[in-house]
Amino acid sequence: MQEVLHNQMEDLKRGLPQYTALGVGRDDGKEAGEYCPIFFRTDRFTLVEYGNFSLSEQPETIGIKGWDASYNRVTTWAILQEKNNGQKFVYFNTHLDNDGKTARKEGVQLILDKIKEIAPDMPAIITGDFNCTPGEEPLQTLEKGGMENAAKTAAVTYGPSWSFHDFGRLPVEERVLLDYVFVTKGAKIDRYRVIQDKPENSYLSDHCPILVELTVQ
Repeated sequence: MQEVLHNQMEDLKRGLPQYTALGVGRDDGKEAGEYCPIFFRTDRFTLVEYGNFSLSEQPETIGIKGWDASYNRVTTWAILQEKNNGQKFVYFNTHLDNDGKTARKEGVQLILDKIKEIAPDMPAIITGDFNCTPGEEPLQTLEKGGMENAAKTAAVTYGPSWSFHDFGRLPVEERVLLDYVFVTKGAKIDRYRVIQDKPENSYLSDHCPILVELTVQ
């Protein structure tokens, strides 16, 4: 998830008691501003390590804009271990800037650098709203850095080719894919789906959620 405010985090925690929630607000590293949280099944995974950093020239300082960004941006990461087989992996959840082209480019490079710093020998997963359409430079940077786009490599794909619809206001022909799941090369990606369900005939977000079933090794 992205753009989660603190009150929404609290609602989600209450509504999903079987999950552990991680993350901080992007404006102060605590509760102010939007979160890029990670929720994981407590019965399935053990939390090994967890942290947050800003997408900026000073990643250790949360609450500052990076490069040409219009907003503060934060990334949350966690090293998780599967309880049934001991497999460890690192997971990053992010939200790149909607305006700053340099911020998007430098932001993905920073995430790749953080993977090498935090968990160089582990499988990695990166998810988020990248504010990029297919083929743009930040996505190419991730692929050149050893990551695979699940939308391209999944054995089976479902749903539309777009994820952003502005609560259904955008005409279908103007909708674009902005949300992605990247995984370390070699992961087995079984299914990829863009979910366009409308509970009670209303979108819950201006973006469709992405569902990916995969195995890291």
